[in-house]
Amino acid sequence: MNVSYQKDESWTILSPIEQSIKQKIESVGTPLKDWNIKINRGILTGFNEAFIISGEKRDELIAQDPNSAEIIRPILRGRDIKKYNYEFANLYLICTFPAKKYNINNFPAVKDYLLTFGKRKLEQSGEKDIDGILGNNARKKTNNKWFETQDSIAYWDVFSKPKIIYPNMTKYLPFYLDNNGFMTNQKCFIISGENLNYLTSFLNSDVFKVCFKEYFPELQGGTKELSKVFFEKIPIPRPIEDIILSEEDVCGLYDFTESEKNWIQQDYQSYYPS
Repeated sequence: MNVSYQKDESWTILSPIEQSIKQKIESVGTPLKDWNIKINRGILTGFNEAFIISGEKRDELIAQDPNSAEIIRPILRGRDIKKYNYEFANLYLICTFPAKKYNINNFPAVKDYLLTFGKRKLEQSGEKDIDGILGNNARKKTNNKWFETQDSIAYWDVFSKPKIIYPNMTKYLPFYLDNNGFMTNQKCFIISGENLNYLTSFLNSDVFKVCFKEYFPELQGGTKELSKVFFEKIPIPRPIEDIILSEEDVCGLYDFTESEKNWIQQDYQSYYPS
């Protein structure tokens, strides 16, 4: 057995084959923080009950005022993300991002709908126990307006571009390349930039799920926390072109031996049983 240790990292006891795999990965990979990509968190509304609506409510608001369609977009949550795919729950987000500086009076149907939740509760004042009712609280204190989301979302335009979506906490590490302009909630992260086809296939591979699972803190029930601070450290070989990788292609990036490939497959099957 070999012990792997670097400053500011925990001790890891590895078998010879694990040590060989680790050395190959570290010798050819470039941390994602050094790629031409950006990782952003999904949208924090501060009041999902009001800002995330059903498809039926969306249709109702657009029927009342066609302008509503401009600020209502389909949304995916962390639980909706699958490997290479998604399950749409017919949910939509009212996209009144502070960075867009909307005039809510231009969207009367949306304005009236939001006001049904109570303006004082929607206000981002931080007020507690409104009208003396314990737990009847306003949203977190910010400088944003009552009808706006809690996050400024200066990167709002990224959601309309190709991007990788993945949940912030997950056991199965699914990644979906979105070309449909979905919004995401705060239970997701999005990756935008270059080589997204390549990255999607790499991140969905057995190699990634086995060789990089220790990069992420493990929570209850085997769930992993894929926060940006951990994700940016992942060393992945830079591609020559943005191609879709097969499992064999991913193994070839590191020149793994047959015994190393078999070990990865066996570990995958034990950690991610079907």
